[in-house]
Amino acid sequence: MTCRPAGPARRDGGTVTAFVVVMVAAVVMFGGLILDAGGALADKTAAMGVAQEAARAGAQHLDLNAFRTSGTVRLLPDEAVAAAQSYLTQAGATGTATVTGTTVTVTVTVTHHNQLLGIVGLSSLTVTATGSAHPAPPPLGAGP
Repeated sequence: MTCRPAGPARRDGGTVTAFVVVMVAAVVMFGGLILDAGGALADKTAAMGVAQEAARAGAQHLDLNAFRTSGTVRLLPDEAVAAAQSYLTQAGATGTATVTGTTVTVTVTVTHHNQLLGIVGLSSLTVTATGSAHPAPPPLGAGP
């Protein structure tokens, strides 16, 4: 003899399976967001350091003749850009360098390759960082 529960038969087969699949996907995406966003932030921090150092390297190229004759602090733009680009090349980074007045500005672009977000179609993130530097004024009494 087979015992049957009283009342209408319910069909809920697979309901828990669908819920688990959705929850696992959500947890993986959330973990990917944490992991890959953290990696992108670390890459941005490193790029910011490289950009600042490249800008400092460029800001060291002063027009010494102008400083010695009139005390004017002025950059040599072509040499400053070349020095900043050289620093970027040595650091293995890609970016641009510009000189405006007495300020060297360097922008570095880095591509962060995602580990988990690639599963949902986001294979990489592009981060940029900018650094700038200008020559420090000479100490008092250290004129030309």
